[in-house]
Amino acid sequence: MAKIKYFYNPNKLDFEKVGTNIWSIVLRVFGFLSASAVAGGIMVFVAYSFIDSPKEKALKRENEQYKVQIRYLNKKINDLGRAIAELKDRDANIYRAIFEAEPIEIKLGKAGSADKYRSLEGFDNTEELIALNKKVDELTIQVSAQSKSFDELSKLAKNKTEFLASIPAIQPISNKDLTRVASGYGYRIHPIFKTHKFHSGIDFTAPQGTPIYATGNGTVSLAENGNGYGNHVIVYHGFGYSSLYAHMSRIKARPGQKVKRGELIGYVGSTGTSTAPHVHYEVIKGSNKINPINYFFNDLTEEEYQAIRDIASREGQSFD
Repeated sequence: MAKIKYFYNPNKLDFEKVGTNIWSIVLRVFGFLSASAVAGGIMVFVAYSFIDSPKEKALKRENEQYKVQIRYLNKKINDLGRAIAELKDRDANIYRAIFEAEPIEIKLGKAGSADKYRSLEGFDNTEELIALNKKVDELTIQVSAQSKSFDELSKLAKNKTEFLASIPAIQPISNKDLTRVASGYGYRIHPIFKTHKFHSGIDFTAPQGTPIYATGNGTVSLAENGNGYGNHVIVYHGFGYSSLYAHMSRIKARPGQKVKRGELIGYVGSTGTSTAPHVHYEVIKGSNKINPINYFFNDLTEEEYQAIRDIASREGQSFD
């Protein structure tokens, strides 16, 4: 029950009842509500400014986690960058040097346009995010280029393997004791004309019928009797190399036949302009006949190579 209020009227010397009207009630209610609204607003402002809501706390935790992840990703990307740089260095200075290939040039250019990273703007760590994405784009370019380089190196390795299997690399007959080299490459006395004449191969003496072997993989391009070579075989090894085997008693290989290094192609004889059973052996690069002594590397140790080189360099008479 509302209290009844009185006031003292000095004119009447009596207490009179205080009357209330609707406007005073409205004003009081409005004042109370206004004060409450102001107080509530102040409390809300203080709460939002200094006290985090559960949702804000969760978002802050997520942001901290994202920052940790970004730092971790930055470290991993930097590690990958160093690894790719090391691979690039090995590629240029080791792998390509082995295969005698020119180093590749990786042109980075611009990793991405400004528009590409526009979606990353407006965040607290925008600069960090854009820098991270640029690094990823640069690494992608480098990895792509390096992948192409390794594909090229793979082809070069395959060709190198084929090259090493194809070029002449052994002696044409078994010569383990190094006693069968009779005449080397260079100027020698011709056995018939007795003149100083250039000898374009190496003569290996051996009994009639001794097996003669292909010195590298290739295709028999010629197998016939003719000229001063008598019965002779030429094997084309590819890469500009050929080898010639002359004065055979019997030819086993046939034109067009594929042969492997060490495969039997004929037998020692003394046909053509030969003065005794032997095989005249030549190595041809392009159109030039070169010293076969440099193409026994699969057959000899360093000491044996030096010994056979000394034997082949002696002055004397050739057998053809």
